Amino acid sequence: MEDYVIEMLHITKTFPGIRANDDVTLRLKRGEIHALLGENGAGKSTLMSVLFGLYDADSGEIRKDGKTVHINNPNDANALHIGMVHQHFKLVEVFSVLDNIILGAEDTKHGIIQKDEARKKIKRLSKKYGLKVDPDALVEDISVGMQQRVEILKMLYRDNDILIFDEPTAVLTPQEIDELMEIMRGFAKEGKSILFITHKLNEIMAVADRCTVLRKGKYIGTVNISETTPEELSSMMVGRNVSFTVDKDECKPGKKVLKVKNVTVPSKIHKNNAVKNVSFDVRAGEIVCLAGIEGNGQTEFIQALTGLEKVGKGKIVLKGKDITHASVRKHSLAGMAHIPEDRHKHGLVLDFSLQENMVLQKYYMDEFQKFGFIKSRNVLKYSQGIIEKFDVRSGQGPYSTARSMSGGNQQKAIVGREMDRGMPLLVAVQPTRGLDVGAIEFIHKEIIKARDSGVAVLLVSLELDEVMNLSDRILVMYEGKIVGEFDPKTTTVQELGLYMAGAKKDRLKNKEAKDRSRIKSHAKGKKESAKAEPNRKTSKKGR
Repeated sequence: MEDYVIEMLHITKTFPGIRANDDVTLRLKRGEIHALLGENGAGKSTLMSVLFGLYDADSGEIRKDGKTVHINNPNDANALHIGMVHQHFKLVEVFSVLDNIILGAEDTKHGIIQKDEARKKIKRLSKKYGLKVDPDALVEDISVGMQQRVEILKMLYRDNDILIFDEPTAVLTPQEIDELMEIMRGFAKEGKSILFITHKLNEIMAVADRCTVLRKGKYIGTVNISETTPEELSSMMVGRNVSFTVDKDECKPGKKVLKVKNVTVPSKIHKNNAVKNVSFDVRAGEIVCLAGIEGNGQTEFIQALTGLEKVGKGKIVLKGKDITHASVRKHSLAGMAHIPEDRHKHGLVLDFSLQENMVLQKYYMDEFQKFGFIKSRNVLKYSQGIIEKFDVRSGQGPYSTARSMSGGNQQKAIVGREMDRGMPLLVAVQPTRGLDVGAIEFIHKEIIKARDSGVAVLLVSLELDEVMNLSDRILVMYEGKIVGEFDPKTTTVQELGLYMAGAKKDRLKNKEAKDRSRIKSHAKGKKESAKAEPNRKTSKKGR
């Protein structure tokens, strides 16, 4: 008999208008990494939320170590040593890292929280698992990669041995993904069991032992990773063959659409500037990618470019119009569409309906309002067109609240809204974050189609495969500066990685230092030679 630490048997969960899980069975072995794969809206997060006690299943049974258990809330899950890192982190932004980790599991003495002991345990766990964090930093001031470390430490602090990761790599850099994969392997070696929700087939192939596939809420099958291929998994997931390459014609750049000249952006966190004297152009009909490891100024640059933050120095010109200090709406009216990095903070109003979110950039136009009153029929018709074209799935269609939708479908809604506007400049930041392979294939085709129609595209992506496949030019940003420009046809992922990590910059610095040293040495030698020359002449005369 197999040693299953968790068994979810015949789980069914229904929401208004949609059956998220339809008779799903999942079994997790002790000490294994088990991937859960499926399209956006396939029911993966719902199934894990049932296991973690966030939802009650309509029917079915959960067993822990062969015994039936009832998990009514996350406290019950924690008592069973089940922990979860959510796709959208459950952190209190104004609290410190330490306060977030111990929240709900505080050790008190005479009513006073014993933070010193908690701090020691957190430092011990940080060191053991390579999860370096600053316990006193505020969550609102740290990167998303750091926030994920905080979420993982929350699980470890509670001594959980069944770990659920919901899209853990969706917000991470390639280097952070490699680190996380290594950490997960370490957990498995210790005997911890991991459930790993992802859309990324290469990650499943690299780290998982087995994979269970869901499609439209139904169980499709469970396979051993050693006996399958990415193509087979993608076919199981979407029900058809998926292309992993991007087909595109040669780029034919036109006039300059965006001009960025000597832009500097101050940092919110430290005294140094986050962006330092950045200049480049984007032309009509080309895709320029801004690549770099998170925390090197891309986020601050894009926020300044789109009007979300102030520009310290420099100039931004869109279609001949200076928008350096313009408002967000004026950026939009000038011809900029923006797929933001953080879909919750800057992409959606979560408590608005899907159809209301679809007209956030247009509701004030005559097409959608008259005398200040919204034309509901026009809004509904317009939103249904985007929902259908971009396959945005939700329980109640255009009437669903954005908050109730899966992360991937929220992303598709934003991408659909921004691309449908047909602006001369598309600023696409992590456009395929959290999307399944079928949706990624479609979005990539739409971006290429926009480029070919004359749209200038500024892409910001941490996915090196996406960078290499989509870009016509690649700009690498390191420590707030553009340190290199590359043609994807003549560069390699390895070379890009070196520039992104600053290694090439260091090499250049060393070379420049050696050159300077050589020049100084040469100059010194000439000087000494010149001093010695009169003496030689004198000695000749003397002879």
